[in-house]
Amino acid sequence: MLDVQKIRKDFPILNRTVNGKPLIYFDNAATSQTPQQVIDVIVDYYSNYNANIHRGVHSLSQEATDAYEQARIKIQKHFNAKHSYEIIYTAGTTHSINLVANGFSSLLKKGDEIIVSALEHHSNIVPWQMLCERTGAILKVIPMNENGELILSDYDALLNEHTKLVFVNHISNALGTINPIESIIEKAHAVGAAVLIDGAQSCPHLKPDVQALDVDFYVCSAHKICGPTGVGMLYGKEEWLNKLPPYQGGGEMIAEVSFEKTTYAGLPHKFEAGTPNICGGIAFGAALDYMNNIGFENIAKYENELLAYGTEQLLKIEGLKIYGTAKEKTSVISFNVGTIHPYDIGTILDKMGIAVRTGHHCAQPIMDFYKIPGTIRASFMFYNTKEEIDTFIVALKKAIMMLS
Repeated sequence: MLDVQKIRKDFPILNRTVNGKPLIYFDNAATSQTPQQVIDVIVDYYSNYNANIHRGVHSLSQEATDAYEQARIKIQKHFNAKHSYEIIYTAGTTHSINLVANGFSSLLKKGDEIIVSALEHHSNIVPWQMLCERTGAILKVIPMNENGELILSDYDALLNEHTKLVFVNHISNALGTINPIESIIEKAHAVGAAVLIDGAQSCPHLKPDVQALDVDFYVCSAHKICGPTGVGMLYGKEEWLNKLPPYQGGGEMIAEVSFEKTTYAGLPHKFEAGTPNICGGIAFGAALDYMNNIGFENIAKYENELLAYGTEQLLKIEGLKIYGTAKEKTSVISFNVGTIHPYDIGTILDKMGIAVRTGHHCAQPIMDFYKIPGTIRASFMFYNTKEEIDTFIVALKKAIMMLS
């Protein structure tokens, strides 16, 4: 069992007030909060060994390089990648997806087909649309049902010998649906297609094993996993990363440069042009240390309790409708109340110190499916409590009464 009160002491921001009320932070699907243990690592880097990496012979550079590469190994072990050089540091999930999409510009031709799901975040839709515009490839979509689950029989029908790529999120940021990615990957591989899984929403709640999944690409962001913003990861199988051309040109990603010809460095540096977010990479590793110390099985069990409790309490409110009722889901609840606009409720909740997300959550096709402008989204992490949910319910009822 988690000692939640002890864990909460690790997060300084949870002690602050908002509009004179104790902060209740239920916007974890947008970004998680950062524990003091990770903040200390960031401060230590800038206080004691801030230097550029890989090229310096002086001590600070070597210390920074060692810490940065050790963090890469932590990430490799966490996701069970076969090699550390299969872990590419990026600016986050969106950057990772665009890197792969750019690389496939030279590998696809007119008439090739790629598949996304109806549950995707815009960052796992728009880059593939742009790729289709550049190459003449055709984008197809796995539809969803009213519960917010993918219709897998339709996915089976979409797959054929022209399918080259499949892109699906592990967990929907808007609805919390956990997609059956093992089956999706296996079926894609059966027709020779590669698979990219957007793990931005899954990595805070579970621990993906990329080798067991046999996934070709897996991406995530550190700021969803108690780490800093501006850094993330692209995992790619070695054979695929070797096929893709560099995403950007510059320092670090080269072997030799002349005005006649440039040759590129090997993995992972081929995809890491320029000075990286050194501190971010080191803190990413520290955040994984923190969460692994708590234990992802413990996190999942506790967050499922929060999900069940929050769902039960919300459904007692007259006129409230939850969107996303998949059998397998994580601690995200999207809902509306009657005809009240979600923005109005979110604004009043903020006045009471409660942070929720309102809008389409960068998943507008989902909102179009339900024919709604957006939802109120409450998303929980392991540092949230049932008592906070109780306070949230009381505040929500006040907001509804004011707006009715």
